[in-house]
Amino acid sequence: MKSIALIFWPKGGNVEQAARKVAEALKPASVDLFDVAGIDPMSLSGCDFLILGGSTVGAETWQEASDMNKWSSFFSEIKKTGLQKKNVAFFGLGDQVLYPHHFVDGLGIFQQEIHMTGARISGKWPVAGYDFTESAGHSGDYFFGLALDEDRQPELTDSRIREWTNLLKEEWGID
Repeated sequence: MKSIALIFWPKGGNVEQAARKVAEALKPASVDLFDVAGIDPMSLSGCDFLILGGSTVGAETWQEASDMNKWSSFFSEIKKTGLQKKNVAFFGLGDQVLYPHHFVDGLGIFQQEIHMTGARISGKWPVAGYDFTESAGHSGDYFFGLALDEDRQPELTDSRIREWTNLLKEEWGID
């Protein structure tokens, strides 16, 4: 059976809840959940697929090298190991109303950082059905991964996760 590592941050709250829902929706595939602070990126060489999940809150500081920035440390280590030929997908949470100029910008950071590793990026998601003005998390008609808005569209989260994970299963050839 193919193995999937799902890495998320921050712990607790909507991001972790979404990560657990994504893992559940991918069954019967084997999904191991990790918070980004609790995983050694070197251990990812044995997994077949990788999913990253986060929120846009604090995205402006993601690339700063500080002890508070868990993603920065993760990306630095990943660049050393590389992810050549691994399939990687992303999900991100944002708020279309309070942050319409930065909705799910974190997806753009994921895409930028992972693209440099040589990984194959999967799971793009249509921007239709969202109401935002700008986002670093999309190009054209697609987000770089699944966009979720637990503040303004929580009733759509479960169906979006279900559709997105079905898309991933198809793209990755898993059951």
